[in-house]
Amino acid sequence: MTVRLNRAEALALRMTSLLLRPHPSLRPRGVSDVVEWFGAMQAQDAASGVWSLGVRLPGATRDDVHAALERREALRTWPMRGTVHLVPARDAHWMLAVTGVRSLGGLGARWRQLGLTLADGDRAGDVLGEALTGGGRLTRAECLATLRAAGLDTAGQRGYHLLWYASQRGITCIAPHVGTEQTFALLDEWAPDPHRPERDEALAMLAHRYARGHGPVTRHELARWSGLTLTDATRALTLAGDRLAPVEVDGEAAVVDAALLDAPRTPVDDVHTLPGFDEYLLGFKDRSLMLDPAHADAVVPGNNGMFQSTVVRGGRVVGTWKRTLGAKAVTVTVRQLVPFDGPLRARVDATLAGYAAFLGLELRNSW
Repeated sequence: MTVRLNRAEALALRMTSLLLRPHPSLRPRGVSDVVEWFGAMQAQDAASGVWSLGVRLPGATRDDVHAALERREALRTWPMRGTVHLVPARDAHWMLAVTGVRSLGGLGARWRQLGLTLADGDRAGDVLGEALTGGGRLTRAECLATLRAAGLDTAGQRGYHLLWYASQRGITCIAPHVGTEQTFALLDEWAPDPHRPERDEALAMLAHRYARGHGPVTRHELARWSGLTLTDATRALTLAGDRLAPVEVDGEAAVVDAALLDAPRTPVDDVHTLPGFDEYLLGFKDRSLMLDPAHADAVVPGNNGMFQSTVVRGGRVVGTWKRTLGAKAVTVTVRQLVPFDGPLRARVDATLAGYAAFLGLELRNSW
């Protein structure tokens, strides 16, 4: 039976799916729980990825999250759309095989412009694989130096593409930062017990995790998020079976995790300060449930893919914020997209104080 939802009900359920409200079937205890729940979490900006985890793990600190990543509870790689995500370590191989392969298929024209060949990419993978074998870990600069020493040209964007290709091929992955330096390691060493499902099982898992972590969602949203063709996305939702439940949002067909129908559908007046690169917005093409189109340019200035951190009230974006880190304090500047009264400002201050506590820094506000 299809459950009919209005937009307010759909938004309430979506905030629960996103683990920004209590969920009836999960109370995450650590990084592995959160990342496995989503299947993949935007993490092209490392600091945003860490706070995306922290905001869903109340009481955790940045050091706690870093320690979990060092324990390999999750890792970063390029599984979908050529974009860096956090994924469960044992799922990285199959995700690259199912969704990453489409990115490999589309690199030809860009590589010709850069003067790169597939032989260059394969050579880079071999060189980095040898350099990292045995528990090695190299910074980005050290990886590029290693490639140059092997005779590969890394000037311009060539170095980035060679690093990307090695990870896309499942040779390397992005290990946690050391200080401010991005590092790389061998994927086989960071995921020594990979899960290798058959394609249909993988498609079903991908569809279920996306819907579970973002629902209500449509097949078009799954295709956009995953990089799958619409045909494969439709098949994936079918393969997920009764783990998903059909709903309609203002007459449009969508699905949710079946367990989500036990969650409250009434509006909640909660406040969050979310990082810019968070599944809350980046997990969707149609963001109108959460974001007034009139405010889109303030959140993504120039529509250039760089998302501002958001202040969210009742599931809707009401402001943006920027941070500046110092040795002892974090300074935050808030921009209001709708008028904030005194009580709302106090609530936003309280959530930002939680962010500062996560970092282990004092909070300095600027409105």
